[in-house]
Amino acid sequence: MKLKIGIIGLGVGEAHIKGYQSHPDCEVVALCDFSDEKCSIAKKRYRGMTVTKNADDILRDPVIDVVSIASYDNYHYEQIVKAINNRKHIFIEKPLCLYEKEAKHISVLLKKYSGLKMSSNLILRKCPRFRWLKEKIKRGGMGKIFHLEGDYNFGRLAKLTQGWRGAIKFYSMVYGGGVHLVDLLLWLTQDRVVEVAAYGNNITTKGTQFHYNDSVTAILKFKSGMTGKISVHGGCVRPHFHGLSVYGTKATFVNDLTYGLLYTSADSKLKAKKLYESYPGVEKGDLIYNFVDSIVNNAQPEISAKDVFASMSVCFAIEKAVSSNCRVKVQYINQG
Repeated sequence: MKLKIGIIGLGVGEAHIKGYQSHPDCEVVALCDFSDEKCSIAKKRYRGMTVTKNADDILRDPVIDVVSIASYDNYHYEQIVKAINNRKHIFIEKPLCLYEKEAKHISVLLKKYSGLKMSSNLILRKCPRFRWLKEKIKRGGMGKIFHLEGDYNFGRLAKLTQGWRGAIKFYSMVYGGGVHLVDLLLWLTQDRVVEVAAYGNNITTKGTQFHYNDSVTAILKFKSGMTGKISVHGGCVRPHFHGLSVYGTKATFVNDLTYGLLYTSADSKLKAKKLYESYPGVEKGDLIYNFVDSIVNNAQPEISAKDVFASMSVCFAIEKAVSSNCRVKVQYINQG
């Protein structure tokens, strides 16, 4: 019998539909959005699926096995809790939630209902260029990694100053964007961040509806002794881009819009090798096939709940460091 899928939020949630439809063992049966216009379009575009404006119609429906949550960030926690309490597997758009206490509660609930799977759309792990880099590191081709830098250049100022992000009670560029780079660094190195220091400002959005930091830079200390830097820039004047630099004793990797660069010598006369593995090279529903497989086969998904909590734990520490102007030790929210 096929898994029955419900999707909440028809922005990025539409990409989830395609992800589920690619898997033979599931069927999307219900869609939700509070926009009349999006619901009207969905009814015409996805005939045979139930369309509703009330998320509870999906979260409480005993027929539905899996819920994709792609609603605004401030709804995530409430909808996750309801999904877990109604015994549903969850694929959640980042971020998991907006407050550390909420993440801790979600962790407790998942331990209580240990058979449920939860994953998040930390899609950079599927990027062919970053997967190439992961294998290069694993094989020792980069030497010993001593420093990494990840930059989330949002480049979409109007989404902060005119969209829902500036209208909700709290929004974090770190949680909503920086989490992608945090997860990428943790995945590439298989290391843990133990302490962070961070600063932020709202220079590019000052005087608008957006009252939170639109730019944040954090310095990371890893358990192994590596150092790192994560930055997020909501109002930067450049295209949306995930910058990444990895410094090893044998080579340095730099991500560029057109190609990656691999430096194997400090000699300025020797050119860097251009890497043409695609970037980003992924669709926003590309993690879903694996997630469905993990449910069908009772296995760990590519992005496990433990991975989600680890990335969010670092993000929570970064926000604490910004607000306290102090170094903050990362308190990991354990799951499983």
